[in-house]
Parts: sequence; structure tokens; C-alpha cells
Amino acid sequence: MKKENSIILFHQKKVRRHWDEEKELWYFSVVDVIESLTDSQRPRKYWNDLKKKLTEEGSELSEKIGQLKMKALDGKFYETDVLDTENILRLVQSIPSPKAEPFKLWLAKVGYERIEETEDPELAIDRVMKTYLKKGYSKDWINQRLKSIEVRKELTDEWMERGMKEGLEYAILTDEITKAWADKSVKQYKNFKGLKKQNLRDNMTNLELVLNMLAEASTAEISKEQKPRGLNANKKVAKEGGNVAKQARITLEKQTGKSIISPKNATELQKPKKLLDQKIYE
Repeated sequence: MKKENSIILFHQKKVRRHWDEEKELWYFSVVDVIESLTDSQRPRKYWNDLKKKLTEEGSELSEKIGQLKMKALDGKFYETDVLDTENILRLVQSIPSPKAEPFKLWLAKVGYERIEETEDPELAIDRVMKTYLKKGYSKDWINQRLKSIEVRKELTDEWMERGMKEGLEYAILTDEITKAWADKSVKQYKNFKGLKKQNLRDNMTNLELVLNMLAEASTAEISKEQKPRGLNANKKVAKEGGNVAKQARITLEKQTGKSIISPKNATELQKPKKLLDQKIYE
């Protein structure tokens, strides 16, 4: 497994992190995050005491703690407690610190917005539109992206109807569709574009989005007719749906003389404007 370690600055403190390519997750050093939030002179003791408290309280967070070797100030690598992004946010909620308040306020705001969006789905669409505009995407691209979300939802609804499980089985079927139309697995496609955790669709060109939508819409339609049972049967349908888009891709590539599968990612797709700073919670 390829490993990548790096350091980010948070409240002017260095926070070590590790990218797990297999799981596509960032893992952060818990001690570093605690030091940045509390200014404790003994962050390791602070963490040991907090970890003991969480364990005694039966917190699920204590079960999520992992260990990875990370580089220390002396240049050597030591086993270090780590948490992924989601659980680092949960940890922040357990830390009584003024510096943690921005995180807590952000989490409360997001929770409130999601409740409102459940009542009025148009609010979710508006939020997505504003987010993409702030990041510099063109309105034409955003319209395509929103349409792709609708198509994807129709497909996952169909998979649910066929008894497929959200998570691993959805990922397997998505991979089959992508391999069929793009001749690349999702992981290979992301590597081709130089991506890690980023959403692949957010880094597609208009044509890539259109072909991916055709592949997913075709899969949904074929599935409705064939009504496959079990993962293997659904994988077969996914390949058939992906092949519909592959034929369209091959035809277009013959007409244009160039590949539709582009190495361009969001950085090159966005308008030439200053992008928003990346936050730890993005």
C-alpha cells in the first residue's frame, strides 16, 4: 500500500497526517490536534486522561482510535494514536477549549442546515450551487453536475430495490460501471487525475460527466427491465450499462481524434479565481 505522510498547519501548530490510499481516508495525529486546540504543555498526558475518560464513559470514539508510525521531532518514527477526519471532529466536541468552538459552531450550523434541507430539498440544491460557484466552477458545469446527482440517485434507488447494500456493494457496482465505459477503475481514474479523497465527479469535464451519466442511467434502465438478483447479476447489468456509454465514447473519440478521458482535475476546470482555503473539516 502506498503511504503518504504530510504536515498541515492548524492554529499555527503542526498537525501530522497520513493518507491511506486503500481506504481513501486522511488520518490525523490526535496528540497534535489536542496540542493545537488546548495549548497544553503536556498534550500526551491530556490525551491519555481524555482517552481514559472516553473509555470509562463507553464512548464509541475510543473504539475508533488507530495507530500509525509518524515522524517525530527527533526524525524517528513512533507509533502514534490517530483518528480519521470524521472522528477527529467528534473528538473536538469533547475538548473544552475556546479554539474548539469554531468547529462546534460549524457542526451545529451544518446539522441545522441538513434538517432544513430535509423539509425543503430546494435548499440543498441552492447550497450545492453556491458551494460550486464559490469554488470557481462554471454555471454550465454546475448544471451538468446537479443533473449527474439526480441520475445517480435514480440508480442507487434501483440498486436498493434490487437488495444491494449501500457502501461496499454500491462501490463495487460503481467500479464495474466506470471500468466498462472509461476502461479504468475508479481508483485508476482518480490516480490518472492526481486525486486522493476528492470526489471523482467533481473533477470530471463536461463530456466525462455526460458519459458517466449515460452509463449510470443506462444501468438503471437495464436493471429495471432485467430485475437482477444478487451482486453478480447486478455486476453484469452494471457492465452492460457502462458499455452503452463506452460505445458513445469510442464513436466520439473517432470523430474528434482525441481521448475523452481527461487528466484534468478541478484545479484546471475551475475559473481562474482564488479558491477557498481548505479546512480540516472539508
